[in-house]
Amino acid sequence: MARLLVSGGAGYIGSHTCRALTEAGHQVVVLDDLSAGHAVAVNGLTLVEGDVGDAGTVEEVWRYHGPIDGVVHFAGFIEVGRSISEPLAFYDNNLLAASVLLEAAVNHKVRAFVFSSTAAVYGTPEVQPIPEDAPIAPINPYGRSKAMLEAILADVDAAHGLPWAALRYFNACGAHPDGDLGENHEPETHLIPLALAAAAGRLPKLDLYGTDYPTPDGTCVRDYIHVQDLALAHVLAVEGLLGGRSGGPFNLGTGRGYSNREVLEAVERVVGRPVPVVEASRRDGDPAVLVADSSRFTAEFGWEPRFSDLDTIIESAWRWHQRTWNVMGLGGY
Repeated sequence: MARLLVSGGAGYIGSHTCRALTEAGHQVVVLDDLSAGHAVAVNGLTLVEGDVGDAGTVEEVWRYHGPIDGVVHFAGFIEVGRSISEPLAFYDNNLLAASVLLEAAVNHKVRAFVFSSTAAVYGTPEVQPIPEDAPIAPINPYGRSKAMLEAILADVDAAHGLPWAALRYFNACGAHPDGDLGENHEPETHLIPLALAAAAGRLPKLDLYGTDYPTPDGTCVRDYIHVQDLALAHVLAVEGLLGGRSGGPFNLGTGRGYSNREVLEAVERVVGRPVPVVEASRRDGDPAVLVADSSRFTAEFGWEPRFSDLDTIIESAWRWHQRTWNVMGLGGY
């Protein structure tokens, strides 16, 4: 059993990971400013409300809840479009604030640091599925901020011996199999929850961004990975690092891509209602295709996606959204 600090643990992927870590027998302390996360998602775990960029708050975590064996770092901004219009905010939050947490981890001799990274570090790759040794060439500030922190982690490891892993997610989606944790961002920018809301009549229509990509049906193709599979990957990563396994960057996806139109067809199949769509122009910073080669993580940690069939993903999200809409009105977590 390890004592772990999870930054951003009240958010979407963070809350699922906190539960998976707890179920695996670990003690979890959550650090979250609740700007995007929800306290109810922490579900009784120790919650320190504060900013990872505030050195005093971070030190209080170690003072009152230490020692900490490992850190799992989720806290950060995620909206690609906003990163283009507000790049300084992204570099401040995703890079400078993270460096405060990283400095504390070094000072307190943490033995594992797992970082929530992204496929956006690859930009527009020429090879699909994408291996970890593909060129790092992000095309938006969001991806650049993640790539920069990966480089910092490698430098810190070389200087101080901090074992680390950067888990490069592809498209996280779905809800917990128990139906009590799901995706609720404000504003929501992800395709599946927006499509479900449009099918349910909670949105008047879904904007379909880009229908002229060089793909079979003209829409973007993405690798969708269930959030529960991501959560279990974090458990394996932190346990592996603490046990002496090799770290570095790892892709997390299924190796199978679905176009936006295929996702909308699956939503209509699961929900049994049409998704009202308005075609719109491409968004800045959206590559045509992103599909993962996750074989390195599978070989190193024995991980295999278990919940990431597209219909299973959408069914789990639909159950959670229905429960949230019916029981909690506009609320949710």
